[in-house]
Amino acid sequence: MTHDPRPFGRLLTAMVTPFTTDGSLDLEGAARLAAHLVDEQRNDALVISGTTGESPTTTDAEKDALLRTVVEAVGGRARIVAGVGTNNTAHTIELAHAAEKAGAHGLLVVTPYYNKPPQAGVERHFKAVADATGLPIMVYDIPHRAGTAIATETMCRLAEHERIVAVKDAKGDLIASSWVLARTGLAYYSGDDAATLPLLAIGGTGLVGTSTHFTGALAKDMIESYERGDTTAALTLHRRAMPLFTGIFRSPGTMLVKAGLNALGLPAGPVRSPLVDAGEEELNQLRQDAAAAGIVL
Repeated sequence: MTHDPRPFGRLLTAMVTPFTTDGSLDLEGAARLAAHLVDEQRNDALVISGTTGESPTTTDAEKDALLRTVVEAVGGRARIVAGVGTNNTAHTIELAHAAEKAGAHGLLVVTPYYNKPPQAGVERHFKAVADATGLPIMVYDIPHRAGTAIATETMCRLAEHERIVAVKDAKGDLIASSWVLARTGLAYYSGDDAATLPLLAIGGTGLVGTSTHFTGALAKDMIESYERGDTTAALTLHRRAMPLFTGIFRSPGTMLVKAGLNALGLPAGPVRSPLVDAGEEELNQLRQDAAAAGIVL
């Protein structure tokens, strides 16, 4: 199956979901943050209601309101990908239908987590969602969270579906990814900021980032440098960004991103339980990591 080699552009950020001080959804803040990520951090697309967006603790109604707000704010100049993955195929399909009605341009669907289906169940899950919607799908392969890896043969069979067009690759197995890239037309986006350049080297497309709330412009320069054949510049930018590419994950990324955004006066607010807001020590460490990458927080 031949697909668009860049179905969602090169750079995406898995956007945090801003909340007000009382923990309710901050839709005005979400629109402002989305505009910042597209206009200042140069994102081609945004993922809304991914794990970084605290999807486990937002209601379906909140997800719908958030998606509609972001589509209205920036959907004319960036592609909006809705995170709809759950470990319940029927519920995932319901969320996919809602996202399509809300104006999403694509869907991010994670491997069913916790119930650990066999590969036949993984394949059936993704294909059922793809059959139920007209939107292009990015498969999210993250075994350290989901508990199940998508096997190479399974991924190749998924690629045969016309609407399964991309992978958010957080498997940490470049050999497996290389085999899939050699055998399919899937667009591979790194799900680990620091692995972006290595993935590009084996045929990857770009990044779905977390630190890119702050490193977006830098990451975009790195990707574009590699794309035009300037591997020396790409490597220099990769090494410059590494302290923040990795430092954002010293604690759960959502916690540190929100701490950094709040420090910059950008919309973020608190996290929802069971996450906890980052403390002063964590924020200071984040500032040191950012400074090492040439970014002021």
